[in-house]
Amino acid sequence: MLTALDKKLLEEIADLHGEPPGAFNIRKDGQGIERRSLEGIEINPKKDQPGIEVIVAPGKEGTVHIPVIMTETNQSDLVYNNIDIGAEASITLVAGCGIHNPGSGSAQHDGIHEIHVRKGARLIYTEKHFGEGDQGGKRVLNPKTVLYVEEGAYAELELVQIKGVDQTSRVTEAEVKAGGRLVMYERLLTDGNQFADSDVLVKLMGEESTARIVSRSVAQGSSSQKFYPRLLAYGPGRGHVECDSIIMDQATVRSVPEIWAENSEAELVHEAAIGKIAGEQLIKLMSLGLTEEEAEEAIISGFLK
Repeated sequence: MLTALDKKLLEEIADLHGEPPGAFNIRKDGQGIERRSLEGIEINPKKDQPGIEVIVAPGKEGTVHIPVIMTETNQSDLVYNNIDIGAEASITLVAGCGIHNPGSGSAQHDGIHEIHVRKGARLIYTEKHFGEGDQGGKRVLNPKTVLYVEEGAYAELELVQIKGVDQTSRVTEAEVKAGGRLVMYERLLTDGNQFADSDVLVKLMGEESTARIVSRSVAQGSSSQKFYPRLLAYGPGRGHVECDSIIMDQATVRSVPEIWAENSEAELVHEAAIGKIAGEQLIKLMSLGLTEEEAEEAIISGFLK
């Protein structure tokens, strides 16, 4: 039975209002508490380690929700999830983790997702992270996503850290085969003494493979962020890396985009920018009746969309 707190966390990370549509698995405090498979979409607990297997039949269309919530302090949860999207299937997959830490101890979730998007398949993947708690206990999230995009397949990743996560080390690795396409959007918000580290490695393996990596972040308070997006082309692929950050207060941001080509037909571009909120933007919004704080929040919200 889901409590009011559980439902609030699920709404934050997965936009759920009631029972998820389609197939789903909900994990709470280290245990799977609700699960539903459908014809052509099987979700099974793994036998050899904590986590689940999601198997989507070829040509199947639908949605899959696999959120994780944590509501206890002094706990550490680790899962290994394997996801297989069959050839020509079209799936929207919603993951993510919400932590409500009620105590002074640490609450940590580490999730390792290995995802195969088979030939001609289409995957829209969303992963949101959120933390809260007023007793000083840390909320720690360390996601790792390993993605394989086969020939002619398409994968779109939306990786979002909403707020309240004290420490995160994010690892994203992808291989894109001939004719495959990858689009990745990363959005991070840190405040106080929070720290976020993002390590991205995308390999373009074949002809007409493409990738676009877009990172947007806001660093407030005394928080720190580090980004290391790498795009490697082993064949005649095309790719673009873009990192933009707003820095505020006493925060620090380090961005080190890298492109690497091992084929003379590859086309790779990268750009990075770190800056403060423009004064004219604040003045314009304040002239419309907003306070300075409200104007900053509006600018940050628009930047992270």
